[in-house]
Amino acid sequence: MMHGFIKTVTAVPAISVGDIHSNAKSIIALIEKASALDAEIVLFPELCLTSSTCGDLLTQPHYIIECENALAGIAEATKDINTIAVIGTPVAYRNSTFNCAAVIHKGEISAIVPKNTLCNRGVTNESRRFASGTAVPTGSKVQIAGKDIPFEPKAIFSTPSCSFGIEIGSESESPIPTGAMLAVAGAEIILNPSNQNEEVGSTRLTRERMRQQSLRLKCGYLLSNSGWGESTSHAVYSGYSAIAECGSIIAESKRFIREGHITVSEIDVEKIRKERISDSAFAHHNGLPYIYINQEKSACTTLTRAIDPAPFIPSDKEKSARFDEIFMIQATALARRIEHTRSRSALIGISGGLDSTLALLVAVKAFDILGRPHSDIITVTMPGFGTSGRTYSNAMELMKSLGTTIKEVSIKDACIQHFKDIGHDIDSHDITYENSQARERTQILMDIANQQNGIVIGTGDMSELALGWATYNGDHMSMYGVNASVPKTLMQHIIRWAAGQSGNEDIADILLDIVGTPISPELTPTDEKGEIKQKTEDLVGPYELHDFFLYNFICNGYSPAKIYFLAKAAFNGTYDDETIKKWLKTFMWRFFTQQFKRSCMPDGPRTGCCSLDAQGWNMPSDTSPAMFARMCDEIENDKN
Repeated sequence: MMHGFIKTVTAVPAISVGDIHSNAKSIIALIEKASALDAEIVLFPELCLTSSTCGDLLTQPHYIIECENALAGIAEATKDINTIAVIGTPVAYRNSTFNCAAVIHKGEISAIVPKNTLCNRGVTNESRRFASGTAVPTGSKVQIAGKDIPFEPKAIFSTPSCSFGIEIGSESESPIPTGAMLAVAGAEIILNPSNQNEEVGSTRLTRERMRQQSLRLKCGYLLSNSGWGESTSHAVYSGYSAIAECGSIIAESKRFIREGHITVSEIDVEKIRKERISDSAFAHHNGLPYIYINQEKSACTTLTRAIDPAPFIPSDKEKSARFDEIFMIQATALARRIEHTRSRSALIGISGGLDSTLALLVAVKAFDILGRPHSDIITVTMPGFGTSGRTYSNAMELMKSLGTTIKEVSIKDACIQHFKDIGHDIDSHDITYENSQARERTQILMDIANQQNGIVIGTGDMSELALGWATYNGDHMSMYGVNASVPKTLMQHIIRWAAGQSGNEDIADILLDIVGTPISPELTPTDEKGEIKQKTEDLVGPYELHDFFLYNFICNGYSPAKIYFLAKAAFNGTYDDETIKKWLKTFMWRFFTQQFKRSCMPDGPRTGCCSLDAQGWNMPSDTSPAMFARMCDEIENDKN
């Protein structure tokens, strides 16, 4: 698939216990269904060719021969299908029977993978019927339908699109799972054909194990579990299947479905490679054999998985806990810095906007941690030419409500004098006009901090740092930047959360009004009604787009073309293609040209997966943006 996506399918056939050839027909039908979707891989459950509950039939040689004949029949029936099928089946080898996964592609059985760690608990007693693959030497072959087939207990399957490995059923629960060895050896996707019976809470544990495995192994992970048709003599099989990627379940089936069914999603192999490239654990290959499958790359570019338009925002069920965690990271970091510097006070410039509001809330919490009064927080409002009545009022009310020491210093006269000193026309509202105000405010804060033996708390956020939307040595500078790794979209959510946690209706109302105020630096005069005229998102673009670009460029390492491809899916119906392309080009240009501001940014705590300080993003300030600008221009030719 384009842009590094591999379309994968988990398939759960409705089977008949012990009826090999009937089960083979059900399997073929689902392979054809997966092929119609342009899937590159389809995974079936453990022992689905026979059923996992057919008992001692699995010890009868003639029965195993029928399985091998049925496998050959499946291969023949799918010889014109490009999809790779992985099917659970018993296979005989040197007077023993093995619980195996057969890999079939275009009429050929590419390999047979025997299970290594057998399960002997609950309703399962595998060692009664099967031998362990651990005794099978590398390079072994088994004969099926007159052909010698590779018989490898641990092997990496390599295609032009990806590499994958197979761990069967309970192997995923071993102290050292087979999948871990396969992943370290290079498998980007782990396939688990399983026959776990359903018990209360078992699917929840399976789901969490999949999530953890895919996170720890930095891989895609497919699980397909036995379902309808298995014997219910001793247990029930729900047919649960799921697809995970790097710690997230991206698709899963319902349980207890009577018919055969499939689950479809795309695994982002490019993301997996990005995650692994800087992890030395994946640089030590353990010499497992590779089996190459010459599969044609799928031309399909249709995404079935959802693309999150707000990747920095946690899911609803996690929001409160995550926001509390982020907030405490910020507050604890600031408390430690204040303690270390033996500062008598903390200085914050309060504008009535999002950034300074969150910084103030963090400072209040930090002083609570230190057991110090809020009056030791000196909050300074510095109205200028563009300050609106709404932001001024919110700033004053918030400072009063939180019990800080309030100072008001107008910057108008100082800036007017400065304009005279440098010969600047006050009616020219250019970058000099704007930046002079920002630097004047920073000078005031720094000087009061000297007077009060305090430190200046930076308010700027990660979105502004990414775009360079800060005045160099103005709001760009502080003594500790508590918001430096908090993007603008996340900040809005945290402040809403803080409003709900405040326990004070007046404070909550102020915070919610601040969230609802247009984002602005307020550096140019207001309109005739005294309302904000200079709106940041009109100038640099919507922050929800820029935060999406930032996450996928920094955290995932995607190209502009792939970011555009994903943004079209994420913001379908919100922004048209040209708007996305326009602001993506703006993001790329500003991100590279403004690196010099990030190269000398103050210390600040890292709260999430992204950070733009030298520890999180290391790039020379004179890195050229030209290639990335060209890549944005070339997107016009990308029809996907």
